[in-house]
Amino acid sequence: MTAAFKTLGDPAAPILIVADHASNHVPDGIDLGLPPAVMQEHVALDIGVAEVAALLVETGQCSAILGGVSRLVIDYNREPDAAGLVPVQSDGHHIEGNSVAEVAERLALYYEPYHAEVARLAALPHRPFILSLHSFTPSLRTRPDEARPWEIGILWNEDERAPRIAIPLLEAAGLVVGANEPYSGKILNATMNRHAEAHGRPYLGVEMRQDIAKDMNGQRRFSEILIPVLMECRNKVTWHWPLRP
Repeated sequence: MTAAFKTLGDPAAPILIVADHASNHVPDGIDLGLPPAVMQEHVALDIGVAEVAALLVETGQCSAILGGVSRLVIDYNREPDAAGLVPVQSDGHHIEGNSVAEVAERLALYYEPYHAEVARLAALPHRPFILSLHSFTPSLRTRPDEARPWEIGILWNEDERAPRIAIPLLEAAGLVVGANEPYSGKILNATMNRHAEAHGRPYLGVEMRQDIAKDMNGQRRFSEILIPVLMECRNKVTWHWPLRP
């Protein structure tokens, strides 16, 4: 057992869920200097992701790897030399404890084991289709006037094979879909750049809006809509990458 990650389901399932920010856990020995209430906010974890991942695993079509520590401890969806890897500011909160963090130690204890396991699972012989599962806050604390109307966002960097399939299916299911919204995968896509795009592995990057994903009804709605979309993507996306004109 490791604090770096948690796995769910049968690794031989056709879809692998990768959830970088599924936990708000802070390991013993790390003091972020934050009040407990902040650790329930979106700055600490992707609200609803662990629950939706578990529901998708229950279908038998998915396995999952869930990040085991808070994104405020170390952000798995950043390059290891990125400025925000161990954040000292997040949506108006100052993380005082991270100003003196032993970054190399957190890389060795959490970041590197997590990414090693993602790499192992993504490279299994049956070549699982990858779902990168995140969630986003309806509005930022520091930008309260900027509305985020999308119910779900589909993110990608260069590989748009699965988004081409998924976006119209999600719209047909009644969701308001953002294409590279509320932010662009061309800017922030580190885990999928490393484990999917760099190897030509097909994947779908999903962001669920947290006011929907925070309760069981919303979690079931997302899981029920996502599973047929994911299976359609897996069945139709080829492994020819990069795409040729």
